[in-house]
Amino acid sequence: MEQNEMRHQSDEYGQRQPSTGSRRNENPEPVSMKEWIITMLILMIPLVNLVMPFVWAFGGSANPSKANFFKAQIIVALVGIVLWFLFVGALIMPMFRSMY
Repeated sequence: MEQNEMRHQSDEYGQRQPSTGSRRNENPEPVSMKEWIITMLILMIPLVNLVMPFVWAFGGSANPSKANFFKAQIIVALVGIVLWFLFVGALIMPMFRSMY
C-alpha cells in the first residue's frame, strides 16, 4: 500500500494525481531556429524528404513539438492525396464512360 501511495499525490480536492517523478517533462525546450533551418535543409533532399518526417514523427527521439508537427504534416498530406484522387477520379471517369 505504501508503494502505491508514493506514486500518487492528492490535489486540493482529494483527487489523486500521478507524482512528478513518473511524468514526462511537461515543458520541453522549444525547437531552436537553427534546428528548424537544419530540418528544412534536410527536407530539401530528394527521397530523404519522404522518410525523415516519419522518423521525426514516430522515432521517439525528436522534440515533442517537432514530432507533433510532422504527425500533423503526414495527416494533412494523406488527406490531400485522398482528395486529389477523388478529384482526378471525378474528372477522368466521365471521359472513360464516353468511350463505351
